[in-house]
Amino acid sequence: MRITHYFYKMRLEGGGPVRGVLDLTAALRRAGHDVRLATTDDRDVPAAWKAGAAEWPRVARLAPPALPGGLFSPSQRRMLREAFDGSDVVHLHGVWTPSNAQVARVCRELRTPYVWSIRGTLDDWCMGERALKKRAFLALGTRKTLESAAFCHLTAEDELRQARKWFPRGRGVVIPNLLDLAPFRTLPGPEEARSRFPLLRAGRPALLFLSRLHYKKGVPVLIEAAAVLRRQGVEVSVLIAGSGEPEYEARLRELIRREGLEDRVELVGFVSGALKLSLYQACELFVLPTSQENFGFVLFESLACGTPLVTTRGVDTWPELEASGGAVIVEAGASAVAESVRSLLRDRDRLAPMGESGRRWVFENLDPERIVTSFIGMYEKAARGVVA
Repeated sequence: MRITHYFYKMRLEGGGPVRGVLDLTAALRRAGHDVRLATTDDRDVPAAWKAGAAEWPRVARLAPPALPGGLFSPSQRRMLREAFDGSDVVHLHGVWTPSNAQVARVCRELRTPYVWSIRGTLDDWCMGERALKKRAFLALGTRKTLESAAFCHLTAEDELRQARKWFPRGRGVVIPNLLDLAPFRTLPGPEEARSRFPLLRAGRPALLFLSRLHYKKGVPVLIEAAAVLRRQGVEVSVLIAGSGEPEYEARLRELIRREGLEDRVELVGFVSGALKLSLYQACELFVLPTSQENFGFVLFESLACGTPLVTTRGVDTWPELEASGGAVIVEAGASAVAESVRSLLRDRDRLAPMGESGRRWVFENLDPERIVTSFIGMYEKAARGVVA
């Protein structure tokens, strides 16, 4: 099949969806399909892809939208038609990217079916943020565009439950995100992280947060939980890995200073590759007190590294995480997070079995070959016009 993915900006600092698109398109290419990635910003697309290596997806670098609000101008329509012409199916990602509706319109003109990954953007929490603006955006054509998709892709049943009301005549299908498990089969060990980050050599149990630094992710909750633990006499180090807006990072540093935690809580910046896996392994617990997450790549990465985790029901995949045996699900508040961490650290013998159970669950339930087969099945139905 000829499959084209459109993702507006390929920047890993933007979070899990970018990683998911890279892993999925690479897996589709390995499965023998003709795969193309169209984007206006290919900064974090692997160099071998951009160089045109035959074994990887092809990359179509589009000119940025010429109009305000991230919209392509009428004069750019030829570029869009050339980018998507000849595809058996086009795959769009995220609802609030204005140019997605334009790409969908081009697909309809070309009589090319498209599928649309919702990426958590229609979750209840998300729809409660700037609600009037989002409802207007949907009413002004995006709802109809979603309902015209061959399929809307969700990553969990709970995500489908929340999103369905915003495209009631559409066709939802649940397929977990594809996580490339190859790097996790043989883990690098914790040594590189310990040599890089002094907090890991402080002799205290280490908690890890690794995600985009955004207010919905609950970083202040974790910082405040660390303060609660210190007052209770529980010594921990907290490493906060990720990047965000400079103003938000400054507020987090001020909170750390105000709580007197400068010697035990550190923002370590964006990490990736083997260092990221080493960091998971070097910490006793992964903690993500998020308000909303549709899939949560970092959560399954943590389990794949054998690191137990604490998170909230704000994650649409929380039932799966809980069933893995490697996760504890709590309310999104500092006291609840602190109590869960304290309980786990007080009974350290629980951690290794939890880590082993979570790691085993990931490899048994998120097998990439099985997941890519599910995506291919969805694409084939879309190409044939099968909608049931």
